[in-house]
Amino acid sequence: MTVPIALIIFRLLLAPIILILAYYFKYQSNIIIVVLMYLGLLSDIFDGIIARKQGLSTEKLRRLDSQVDLVFWLSIGIATWILSPELIKTHRFAIISIIVLEALCYTISFIKFKKETCTHAFLSKLWGISLLIAFTSIIGFGHAGIAFKVSIILGIISQLDVVLILLILKNWTHDIPSAYHAYLIRNHIPFKKNRFLNS
Repeated sequence: MTVPIALIIFRLLLAPIILILAYYFKYQSNIIIVVLMYLGLLSDIFDGIIARKQGLSTEKLRRLDSQVDLVFWLSIGIATWILSPELIKTHRFAIISIIVLEALCYTISFIKFKKETCTHAFLSKLWGISLLIAFTSIIGFGHAGIAFKVSIILGIISQLDVVLILLILKNWTHDIPSAYHAYLIRNHIPFKKNRFLNS
C-alpha cells in the first residue's frame, strides 16, 4: 500500500469514528472531534503532495481522494447536526440548498460522463477552508457566527462553479481550477495548473 492510499484510507476511517464520538459522547468529545478534523485535513493535503512527488497522482487516486473527501466532510456535518441540532435547523434552507447543488453536480456528471465529479476546483478548496473554520467554531466552541455564514455563501458559489464546469466540459477530466479553465479546456487552450489544486 502506498503512502497516499494509506492517508486516504486514514481519512475514510476517521468518518465513522467522528460519528460514533458525536452520537455517544456528545459535547464531551468536541475537542477530540476537532482534532480529528484537522488530522483529516492534513491527510488530505499530504496525500496529494506525496502522490505528486512519487509520481502516483493518477486519475484513479484523484477520484478516490475526491469521494473520500465527500464522506469525511459529510461525517463532520452530521456530527455538527448531532451536537448542535438547533443551529442546523435555523439554517436548514441554506444547508439544503448546498446539498441539492451537490446532488445536482453528481447527477450532471453521471448523466453526461458516466463518472462522478472530481474537479478539485479552486473555489471548492476555499470552501473547504471556510468549512474547517466554521466547524471549529461550532464544534469546538458552540458558536456559528460569521464563519458559518461565509461558509454557506462559499458553499453555494463553489457548487455553482462545479455545475458550470461540468456543463462546459465536452469530456470528463479531473482537477479543473474553475469554469473559466473548463472553457479553456473545451477550446483546447493550454494553461498551467497550480500545484495547490492537486492536493
